[in-house]
Amino acid sequence: MSQNEFHDEMGDSHFSSHHDTPMKANAFELSPEEKIALIEADFAKIMDVLGLDLTDDSLKGTPKRVAKMFVQELFGGLLPERKPKMSTFDNKYKYNQMLVEKDITVYSTCEHHFLPIVGKAHIGYISNGKVIGLSKMNRIVDYFAKRPQVQERLTMQIVKAMQDALGTEDVACVIDAKHLCVNSRGIRDIDSSTVTAELGGVFKTDPTTRREFLHYIGVRTKFNV
Repeated sequence: MSQNEFHDEMGDSHFSSHHDTPMKANAFELSPEEKIALIEADFAKIMDVLGLDLTDDSLKGTPKRVAKMFVQELFGGLLPERKPKMSTFDNKYKYNQMLVEKDITVYSTCEHHFLPIVGKAHIGYISNGKVIGLSKMNRIVDYFAKRPQVQERLTMQIVKAMQDALGTEDVACVIDAKHLCVNSRGIRDIDSSTVTAELGGVFKTDPTTRREFLHYIGVRTKFNV
């Protein structure tokens, strides 16, 4: 198998050798404004190669729009300063049962084909003395989703961030999502979705806790966008 064939085949899998997003050592040397300018020029070249007329009123602003969208929106999670503050609070109510935030919207981008991943994330945790604001869970999902991703890595990154913030291993996350690299190209299976789970602490070791979590989130085999 040639190198090109190998990389093509790998691009159709979800395998990743990294739990962290693969980043260059000098990833943050350029400012966001410098990145936008470089991407704008390069995307204009791509459009030109495709044969598009960049003097047309409808197209001439597209390279800059795409560049700003990449840096500020779709891949804003690559900027460390965008990471939400994971403030926690004392569990004054002494609530020691499971807390679940379900149906958190996921908008991400497949790192193999740069096509959208759209779905829902469900997070559960059991407090060991600390609780976290509900909106922070939505924000941490959004932060890690706003990167070129594979779904397995995204699931693990969410759990690790929650564990670090709460000081407990008892965190779980399930993501159910559609991948447009499957739905709109290749096999073009518009009905399939991908489910991933990362279970920590008692969610992994205790079958009763795991079943309770899965019952709460109502795991389905199909996500309807």
